[in-house]
Amino acid sequence: MASIYALKGRFQALLRPLVRRLHALGATANQVTVAAALVSLAVAAAVGLGATTRPALFLLLPGWMFLRMAMNAIDGMLAREFGQQSRLGAYLNELADVIADSALYLALFAVPGLMTAPMIAFVVLAALTEYAGVLGPMIGAPRRYDGPMGKSDRAFAVGLLGVLLAAGWIGAATVNAALVLLSALCAWTVVRRVRAGLRHHAAQDAVAERQGERP
Repeated sequence: MASIYALKGRFQALLRPLVRRLHALGATANQVTVAAALVSLAVAAAVGLGATTRPALFLLLPGWMFLRMAMNAIDGMLAREFGQQSRLGAYLNELADVIADSALYLALFAVPGLMTAPMIAFVVLAALTEYAGVLGPMIGAPRRYDGPMGKSDRAFAVGLLGVLLAAGWIGAATVNAALVLLSALCAWTVVRRVRAGLRHHAAQDAVAERQGERP
């Protein structure tokens, strides 16, 4: 299933000169991770508290979502390419992303008339997609990034809603419907990630069994 995540390699290539510069300045992957989470919370607060009366603030969502994707790529590149991988970094990377994502999604409560149930369902299912992804290594499979509603896809969808809300082209009814659709796609993503992890593990078992049968 296609996902914006497939563009990650090209995005990283564009960012590599900046990553090298940041490393030369002494920046660390964990610093970038924490900074991205803190700014996400600040943006969520600004939108959630102010966009009801100042719809233009919804534009903070697409703007920051794009920058945050860049920061997420940068922290990973700093960790892998400059020997900064650590157990703490692994925890920070996963936990900070879920916390920041949830806060940014909840900022849509600034839309007058938004229903609670679709929003909570989306936040919970979005978190479950990441949980399903990180469970892969627990059964010997790689971390799963399958779509159709991975982190980058959700960022694009919420950013698009921010643009449309800022322009006054949509209201609560459209956002409610969008959240229902996004929740369904998140649920599908959870299923696909679990199935992909199980298939990978089954394939490994089959290879091991064949190797064991060799004389």
